[in-house]
Amino acid sequence: MSELALSKKILMSVDKPARYIGHEVNAVYKKPDGLIRFAMCFPDLYEIGMSHLGIQILYDMFNSYDDVWCERVYAVWTDLYKIMKEERIPLFALESQDEISKFDFIGITLQYEMCYTNILQILDLSGIPFYSSQRDNDDPIVICGGPCAYNPEPVADFFDLVYIGEGETVYRPLLDLYKECRKNGWDRKDFIRKAGCLPGIYAPSCYRVSYNEDGTLKEFVPLYAETPEKIEKEIVTDLSDSCYPLKPVVPYIKATQDRVVLEIQRGCIRGCRFCQAGSVYKPIRARDENKLEEYAKSMIRNTGHEEISLSSLSSSDYPELYKLCDFLINEFSDMHINISLPSLRVDAFSLDVMSKVQDIKKSVVTFAPEAGSQRMRNVINKGLTKEDIMEGCRKAFIGGWTRVKLYFMLGLPFETEEDMTGIAELSNEIAKLYYDTIPKEERRTKVSIVSSTSFFVPKPFTPFQWAKMNTMEEFRYKAHVVNTAMKQQLNQKSIKYNWHAADVSVLEGVFARGDRRLSKVLEIAYKKGCMFDAWTENFRFEPWEEAFSEAGIDPGFYYNRERDLGELLPWDFIDTGVTKEFLKREYLNAKEGKVTPNCREKCSGCGVAKYHGGVCIESKN
Repeated sequence: MSELALSKKILMSVDKPARYIGHEVNAVYKKPDGLIRFAMCFPDLYEIGMSHLGIQILYDMFNSYDDVWCERVYAVWTDLYKIMKEERIPLFALESQDEISKFDFIGITLQYEMCYTNILQILDLSGIPFYSSQRDNDDPIVICGGPCAYNPEPVADFFDLVYIGEGETVYRPLLDLYKECRKNGWDRKDFIRKAGCLPGIYAPSCYRVSYNEDGTLKEFVPLYAETPEKIEKEIVTDLSDSCYPLKPVVPYIKATQDRVVLEIQRGCIRGCRFCQAGSVYKPIRARDENKLEEYAKSMIRNTGHEEISLSSLSSSDYPELYKLCDFLINEFSDMHINISLPSLRVDAFSLDVMSKVQDIKKSVVTFAPEAGSQRMRNVINKGLTKEDIMEGCRKAFIGGWTRVKLYFMLGLPFETEEDMTGIAELSNEIAKLYYDTIPKEERRTKVSIVSSTSFFVPKPFTPFQWAKMNTMEEFRYKAHVVNTAMKQQLNQKSIKYNWHAADVSVLEGVFARGDRRLSKVLEIAYKKGCMFDAWTENFRFEPWEEAFSEAGIDPGFYYNRERDLGELLPWDFIDTGVTKEFLKREYLNAKEGKVTPNCREKCSGCGVAKYHGGVCIESKN
């Protein structure tokens, strides 16, 4: 067992010391001599990162290579951060407890914009310069990936390389190129320039960016002839033959999702106009059901977990869902393994499946109408009618459910006050439906409706990427409108209303659609103590206001401005397969409230058919 990087005295003085000691079940250990050392980093707490399937997949894949040792790193909580800064303790990897500044690569996943300052925490504690331009041959190659890498520009100056797309495909060629460069006389800049020519790899330092007088992007061009003008996302066309972690690392402490995760499919057919994941992960691709059965048996055996979660953007659309659930129920009934089914739609099929796998007396049925009126559901292309919602709830009540969670968004494009009050009215109608459906003598308890609203943030590669986002004052007013309307409903005692923080949403909007000029804001905010801003107890808006002011940047330029359809966007150099023409068409359809059918009903020509996979070729098989 390697010596711990932290003393027992330090470990006993911080919250949850098991976050920092490693040596969990299924962690991988190798002799480092001659190996490429890769620090896989999640810029949030251990409990969050340990629940992330993408990290587990890459960890398993990297460690399957004989010439690579991949270890894990997480952001440290504020108590340990203070100690490490004061005592100058370098950030270390969990497995070897070695400082990560000595590694060959540091890979950081970008899951959420409000983790961006945590990237700087990781670099700071490691003693690695924040900016790629300031690093030399002794520093690791710092690379990022993940959903936020679809607009990497706000953090581009911090990274040597950016991986665009799904991580299973190009890392092996990248590592081979690194070995070749090392063998032939290592030069950091030369390696970065060559790596930027690999499929799916973006090297920010190989591009020149210029701006117009009005602040919009003027030009984004490669500096070298061999550097591609566009970076096409990487995609796994056949998920069933891709790597999967049958021995995921099991944490010592409870993680956010302490369970076996079966990714049943990737992508979505639905085409919701606000959803970035549904766009960038197209086309939908399913895993073979028989393989998933084998995965489940192996993972339960190798972890001892007591729950299996079926992961997907829309689980109801998995063709073999019923069959897979039947297998899991029969296979693990004696072991009392729970099965969870997130991301189900409001329909009889989904409720039937849920009733098989859940204890209805204890469970909550969750629906996501997203909008309170049918007009607005058409605007966002939700593909869900009020009749669908009410019938789904009616069947849920008949099936024994008495607790319903409803998720909505406020601040959507083209929203009216009627759309806002419609959230309260729909919540009331669902509560009333319970009392109308279930006779008084059969009611075990009162119905509980919990309606929650998040604030809409326009994201790149969605039809709403051009839309103007609301100000904090507008968001708060809209939440007030809904809250007031809730209190006016006849069944208000059966309804609880929650809403998201407006200031966090505004910052998310700034960094979701921002450009390279924001790196200075992030640096200033970090130095003012901004970290773990996704955590309510840590978030402070004042330092962010100061950071924007000191950097001379107006945040409203990035979030509170409708963008012209002809404007060059910071992420236009990335090709996700979904064409800009299609997104423009969908934006115009949204303005008119036109519904676009899902991918299985009719192909809408979004562009991803060029990948020759998933739903795009189903009808041809």
